[in-house]
Amino acid sequence: MTRDLIRIGVDLGGTKIEAIALDADGKTLARRRIATPAHDYAAIVKAVAGLVGDMESDIGRRGAVGVGAPGAISTRSGLVKNSNTAVINGRPLDVDLSQALGRPVRVANDANCFALSEAIDGAGRGAGVVFGVILGTGVGGGVIVNGRIVEGRNRVAGEWGHAPLPWMTPQEYPGEPCFCGHKGCIETFLSGAGLSRDYERRSSQRRGATEIAALAAAGDAVARKSLERYQDRLARALAMVVDLVDPDVMVLGGGLSNISRLYAGLAARVGENAFTDAFDTKILPNAHGDSSGVRGAAWLWSAAETG
Repeated sequence: MTRDLIRIGVDLGGTKIEAIALDADGKTLARRRIATPAHDYAAIVKAVAGLVGDMESDIGRRGAVGVGAPGAISTRSGLVKNSNTAVINGRPLDVDLSQALGRPVRVANDANCFALSEAIDGAGRGAGVVFGVILGTGVGGGVIVNGRIVEGRNRVAGEWGHAPLPWMTPQEYPGEPCFCGHKGCIETFLSGAGLSRDYERRSSQRRGATEIAALAAAGDAVARKSLERYQDRLARALAMVVDLVDPDVMVLGGGLSNISRLYAGLAARVGENAFTDAFDTKILPNAHGDSSGVRGAAWLWSAAETG
């Protein structure tokens, strides 16, 4: 591996664009963040190119560029689909970024980038199969096998958030409408909004996920019950992942993964629902926090490809 190699990762979010430069060993060389011009596609492309150019000027070296973005590149059209940053839908993001930067650019789903980061040098380091979980404004995931993203034939591998919540109770059925057009998706239960809705139904008060966690820690009975229901639903949803993928490690990310109360007893609950007589899969919080996505984008290029 060449010691001059640098990888540049870009995390294209709805409110901010973050970039990071890593050396051959994964050490951070530079980092920048700017606001996303979320309603102007051309401005987004220009902003990403400018951010990369500024970092390379600071470092004095050119890098291989990977970009993590919501949604995926359609295998049929070559255009972005399923992005909650709506302005990039129907656009050839990878092609436009490559032209703007004058080099090949790899674009991958942001949840896949999170999972890749945690598999390469994070909580899932050394594991053969890692499932990365995003629990935040939305619910997503990524599958990593031997250090490589498994996108699937239709590039939707890991999108467990848009499967129905397994083993719904009569009280849960049929579930809330989801933006995807179905009802009862895992995302409607396990997103931050899903937790808030559950608490509001029983308290008549609207609270965010962080507030609910704080209330539970302070002894609020309604908040504790909401988190218990959340953990039970998370366990059922993860058990389905175990039955389909059977990963060595599951790494939780996103804002709700910071609620420490969720981890106590979670593995046992997953094991009770999974189709197995023995369950020893590790369920871990992420190692890189908010940096996982942007680091994973940088890891989209291997040393062999860039060296």
